[in-house]
Amino acid sequence: MWNAEDVKSFLDWADTPAGAFALRHERRLLQHLVSGWPRRGHSLLDVGCGPGIFLEYFWESGFDVTGLDASPDMLAAARSRLGPRADFHLGVGDHLPFEDNAFDYVTLLNVLEFVDDAAAVLAEAFRVAARGVLVAVLNRWSPYYLSHGVPMPGSSSRLRQARWRSLPEMLRLVRQGCGGCAVTWRTVLHAPSCTWREGTLFNLCNRGIALNPFGAYLALRVDTGRGLPVTPLLLTTRKTAPMRVCPPTVVGRTGHGRDLSS
Repeated sequence: MWNAEDVKSFLDWADTPAGAFALRHERRLLQHLVSGWPRRGHSLLDVGCGPGIFLEYFWESGFDVTGLDASPDMLAAARSRLGPRADFHLGVGDHLPFEDNAFDYVTLLNVLEFVDDAAAVLAEAFRVAARGVLVAVLNRWSPYYLSHGVPMPGSSSRLRQARWRSLPEMLRLVRQGCGGCAVTWRTVLHAPSCTWREGTLFNLCNRGIALNPFGAYLALRVDTGRGLPVTPLLLTTRKTAPMRVCPPTVVGRTGHGRDLSS
């Protein structure tokens, strides 16, 4: 269970140059992936909302937001950050206290690394999400894993105790929970964490939102087909029809993706 010390540790890290740099790039990735989701009048549940940093971003983006976390200390921090702008619930990801299709969208950001049954948590997310699910995890196929995630006996580090995920593993989990759904994935923070700081050279090392399985932060948008994403007006051209920013793939039983943009 995450406690008040964990909350303070995370928020202290978020205020460091490396933490602020990482969160900025993670936010860019999430913004990129949800760019086609309609916002106004659409509800979003953030499972494992933590201290509410990304929940606040989703509220600022126009969603009607609800946060859920198993830690009372994390919920207290999120309530302090958002106040009446969000609803909050104490609960666990593998037994959500909501009806089927209760929300348009559900997010699971850095949750599946810290649960015993990732498939059960994903199944619950798909159950209560009417239109789509956004999942983000720490990537085992990244330089960041080598420096911060490799398990060490006796280590008290939350990151070294976590189960970091890889792209093939995540695609398999998504296929189990929502076979045939459209999936779009991207990563950020591809260089070692020593480059996570402001500066021209450092930004060049980490500038891309890439179709590259080796970034430290891996995110997947899963669209159920009940509300496929649209291209936002700001991303359209002046003279041509709107362009699809993130062409989705369909994950079938074989696990291979099929481009839907053609």
